Parts: sequence; structure tokens; C-alpha cells
Amino acid sequence: MNQPFASGNRPRILREIEKQQFDVLVIGGGITGAGIALDAQSRGMKTALVEMQDFAAGTSSRSTKLIHGGLRYLKQMEFKLVAEVGKERAIVYENAPHVTTPEWMLLPIIEGGTYGKFATSIGLRIYDALAGVRKNERRIMLSKAETLQKEPLLRTDKLKGGGYYVEYRTDDARLTIEVIKEAVRRGAQAVNYVMAEDLLYENGRVVGIVAVDLLSGEKHTIRAKKVVNAAGPWVDKIREKDGSRKGKRLHLTKGVHLVIDGKRFPLRQAVYFDTPDGRMVFAIPRDGKTYMGTTDTDYHGDIANPKMTVEDRDYILRAANFMFPTLALTAKDIESSWAGLRPLIHEDGKSPSELSRKDEIFISESGLLTIAGGKLTGYRKMAERIVDLVASRLKEEGAGSYPGCLTDKIPLSGGNIGGSANFESFVQSQVKRGIASGLSAEASENLARRYGTNVERIYTIIRERGEEAAVSGLPKDVFGSLVYAMEEEMAATPEDYFVRRTGALYFDINWVRQWKEPVTTYMARVLGWSEQEMWRHRERLEQLIKDATVPQISAVPRHA
Repeated sequence: MNQPFASGNRPRILREIEKQQFDVLVIGGGITGAGIALDAQSRGMKTALVEMQDFAAGTSSRSTKLIHGGLRYLKQMEFKLVAEVGKERAIVYENAPHVTTPEWMLLPIIEGGTYGKFATSIGLRIYDALAGVRKNERRIMLSKAETLQKEPLLRTDKLKGGGYYVEYRTDDARLTIEVIKEAVRRGAQAVNYVMAEDLLYENGRVVGIVAVDLLSGEKHTIRAKKVVNAAGPWVDKIREKDGSRKGKRLHLTKGVHLVIDGKRFPLRQAVYFDTPDGRMVFAIPRDGKTYMGTTDTDYHGDIANPKMTVEDRDYILRAANFMFPTLALTAKDIESSWAGLRPLIHEDGKSPSELSRKDEIFISESGLLTIAGGKLTGYRKMAERIVDLVASRLKEEGAGSYPGCLTDKIPLSGGNIGGSANFESFVQSQVKRGIASGLSAEASENLARRYGTNVERIYTIIRERGEEAAVSGLPKDVFGSLVYAMEEEMAATPEDYFVRRTGALYFDINWVRQWKEPVTTYMARVLGWSEQEMWRHRERLEQLIKDATVPQISAVPRHA
């Protein structure tokens, strides 16, 4: 069976890629690169994408997991940004309701806080207007009593009232993978664990890359008319290879989130609240857990492995205990955590929190196109801007004429449900099918919500490969999602499955501990790993569990 996105087919896919010349080669498989690949391929450009790690392994799996409407940008007077991201989140919701969920957010108004009652009311009204918020999701102002009714854990002494507005919660890594899968379904070719070692030039113009398959060590030449650098925190590394890291540069800041069991932190609903030092952070209930964040500190360490420090942990715990004092949370309550990097554009004299979240495009003398900055929410518009530029350049060079952006109307992989209004009825219909395949109602619902219309493929795997599932020692739902991840989502390591295809390292770390051994054993058998490779993957997973639970000791960060 032809599986253009199976981890077992990576060597064959790379050989095929090497034989071709592409219109566009994208370096970077985070949400920005994913969006570019889908936009370019859907317009008819022959597109390839390479990612040095796994897809979404950098910033795109380590965000606050919100499709922001951009309320915080109002404070920075970035009205155009608010309008754009507000409209974008509605598009993402319609095209991918299985990875996007409306989430009412409570904004407590406290004495001496960031937002007073009048400013909150006016600000949220402007936000509703700029962001094109639906009527049933427009802001509501609450009294102190109403605010406490929504969330009884809030401190009462300084509370004046609250604002109530809608954000959209997402699974950032799954959003990224669904965008890439849709691009691949339309003919793009994408491969993870492939590093752009060098750029290729002809007559001073960039015409491709020398790529290294980091799993096999083999080198491949990939040629393209246009090379787009969408490497997130690594974009300046690619610009250095091109000799074009001049002028503006990246400014990396780190954001850390903590995860606490919902029984210990029984938050009724999402809250966006003031910290003692004047910043604002989120506390959000999800899948029986509550997660909190984020920090915002300058970062100069290992780009691939940012970690939670003791100071990061204590900062968030202090913030939580400031707003929810009866909880008295301690370090022992933390089940998991994650740390991610924001690739912002440097501006002299500005603190991390003051730096703009806007994206910028840099064009080098060699023709290398780089896109940097930006936010998860704005990925589709970022892609549109750079693919418009690619299209105009290709046209100027006589290499074809292409239509405008089409992605606002393209359902993502798993999202072809007929719009968000049909999602709940779709889930219920799939629960019945899951039960018929021998799953529990709970397992069926979880799979339907995570995979959308692709859940039918998982049910087929479960029905047709029962003996294989039994031998693997995995429950049917775990087996089905693992096989699907390997055959349809290029999951090449246990880390890919436990961190980015399921999010379990963050939101169900005990589940990871429970199934890590049979998952690793199954992947080793199917992918033909040696004992040494198997040991390496086990060690990596153990290190990730440690990083999520044990903080590093480091210098005190400056929050801003």
C-alpha cells in the first residue's frame, strides 16, 4: 500500500525527493513551515518540506495551546494584529474543529491589576469589534459575586469583578501535523529528521540544500526554484549558512508551563490573571488537568532543549498562589511541564514581554526567503504572505502563474466534517462506531475528538489487526493510535508518539510510564531497530520524563 507519510517509508520518500526539482522547498516543519507547504501545494506549486527534528518538535508543540484572539495586543496598540488573529481563529475552528475548541476565559479584575473595570469593558468591546467575534461569544462583564460563581477558587479580598470572553484552545502539535498531512494528501512531500546541512548555489543564487537524514546518516541533495527558511528559533542559523544574517535578528525568549492534576487544582474554567510582578498568565483546565503559564525570559541556551528551571517553576507557583491562595500549591503538586521558545524579532531596549509578536520576511541576495517571528494563530496569514511573494518571483522568472491563497476554505486533515456546527453530532456518531469496534465509549470519544474524520482509519486498524494488537500487549485504542501515527503521521520514535501525536507526556505522564515499554518494543520490531537504537530511544524517553518533572537549577530569570 502506498503510504506517502509513513515513518517506515522515509528512505524511499527521500530517494524520490532527490530525483525531482521543486518549485518550493520549505526548511522547517513547525506550524509556519506546515502552513507554507499547504498554501504552496494547494496553489499548484510542487512543494517539499524538511524538518530537522520531528514535526512541531520546537515552538509548535510548546505554546500555551491557545488560538489567541489577541487581547494582550490591544495593550500594545497593535490593532491590525488583533483584527487579523481574531478572524484567523474563526477560520482555523471551521477548518479543524477536532483540534480547536472555544473556551470561555475569565479575566478577574483586581485592585491595582493590569485592567480596571472600565478599561476591561472598553477593551473587550473593542476586541469584539476588531476580532469579528460571533454574537454568542461576545464579552460579558461580571460583578464580584458573578465572578466568584464562575470560579470560586479566586482570591476575594482584592476582587472587583470580571470580564468574560472567548479564546480558542488547541492542540498545537496536532494542528501542525494535520496541516502537513493535508499538504501531503494534496501531493507535497514532507520528511522529518532531515537537516539542511548546507545550501546549494548556482551563479550566486540558492537552488536547494544538502540534507542529512539524521536517522540513517545518509546525505541527499534536494533542489528547488525557491527555498523558504521557516526554521523558527533556528532561522538565524540558516541565514548564517547563507551569509545573510545582517540587520534584524532573532531574540529568543522562553516560556514555561506547569501541569497539575485537576483534583489538586479543581479549576472550573480558564482564567487569565495578574501576577504579583504585573504580568499576566493563564490557568486552563484540560483533560482532567490544569495547566498554568507562561514565563517570559531571555534565552541563550540549547535551542533544541529548553528546560524548566527551579526559578521558572517557583515563579508560576507564586503567581497561582497569589490568585488562588486557598490552594497553597507546592512543587510536589507538579505532574509535568514544558518549556518552549518564542522566536521574536529583536528590538533594542525592549524587555521580552514588550517585543512585538509580528512576523517579518527577509530576502537575501541569494534569493533565500526567510520568515521569522509571528504567532501560532497567525500561521495561515504568514504562509499566505510568503507564498504570495514566492508566486510573484516565480512569475517574474517565467516559471508559472499561480492563483491567490485558497487555504481559508480548505479543511485540514481530519477536519472535513462540514464545519464546526456538525462536530458534536459527528463525535457521537463515531462513538457508536468505536463501540462496534470493541472500544469503550470513553476511548471512542477521545479518539474521535483527537483525530476527527481520520478516526475511521484507526477503527479499521483495530478491526483488521486484532491479533497484532494482542501480541503487542497494547490496548486496542493505544495500538490503533500508535499504528496510525507510524503509518499516516510519520511518527519515527516513541518520543514522537508520546509527546506530539498524543500530548501524553504533558497531560497524562503516568500513561506514558505505563505504555512506554510495549510502544518502544512494537516500534523497534516494525522499524527494524538494533538493540543499540532501541536503548537510545528508551534513554531519550526517560530523559524527557525527567525534564518534564525535575527542574534545572540556574540563574534567576528576569521577567518583564
